[in-house]
Amino acid sequence: MRLSPLALAAAAVVAATGTVALPVSQGAAAAAIALAPPVLQDDAALQAAIASDARPAADKARDAARRPYEALTFWGLTPGSTVVELQPGRGGWWSAILQPYLAQTSGRYVAVNNPAEGMGVEDGTADMVLVARAFHNWHRAGRTDPFMAAFFKALKPGGVLAIEQHRALPGTNPDVTASFGYVSEAYVIAAAERAGFVLDAKSELNANARDDRDHPYGVWTLPPVRTSAPREGNANDRATPLTEAERAEYDAIGESDRMTLRFRKPA
Repeated sequence: MRLSPLALAAAAVVAATGTVALPVSQGAAAAAIALAPPVLQDDAALQAAIASDARPAADKARDAARRPYEALTFWGLTPGSTVVELQPGRGGWWSAILQPYLAQTSGRYVAVNNPAEGMGVEDGTADMVLVARAFHNWHRAGRTDPFMAAFFKALKPGGVLAIEQHRALPGTNPDVTASFGYVSEAYVIAAAERAGFVLDAKSELNANARDDRDHPYGVWTLPPVRTSAPREGNANDRATPLTEAERAEYDAIGESDRMTLRFRKPA
């Protein structure tokens, strides 16, 4: 079977140690945190925002893979919150839910593309900062630590840093995996702890055991991007396009295996 550099990196760690270990920085306290299932709350306004016909049909089709109600409930979203979303992108999948929900509940939604230029809120006033599928890009650009510091500064004491991220295997090197769209939970947790955050809970609601992370064009091979041919200038891509059978195989995997983490700024 063909192994990508991502898979080879993971194999090298296992071969060298006989096990896959989390970094010491997580310590016993992090190990003791149970995988927290989402605690569903009765939030009719959030349910209405998710079910709204104003959301694009393509967005709603992904709800089964991204579980917006469960994720937002797990992260602790409440009516009237001030929420800052990082780099929502042109599609604005989360913003199409959060913006109308917060408007309906007298909250505030702020989209920020470059935290280095400001977080769009006064220091210490945000209830939640949401980061979805961005850490692989930030690692490659050396932006993770300064961005995390900006999030910490923007949040009020007790505020939540909510993270959804394509998940690499434990013990893998982000210098390798980030180019394929993945970083490990340990990488994200260590970065958050360096900024002063405390890991509050993990959830497996976005786990996908079918995702082996060994894809010809990185995580972008999978839905929703569905890259099916090599991209110009990308040295990591396989040189040949997918066959129809391969395209069907990757579609059957579904969206990536993702970590879902909740951090808090200490009160």
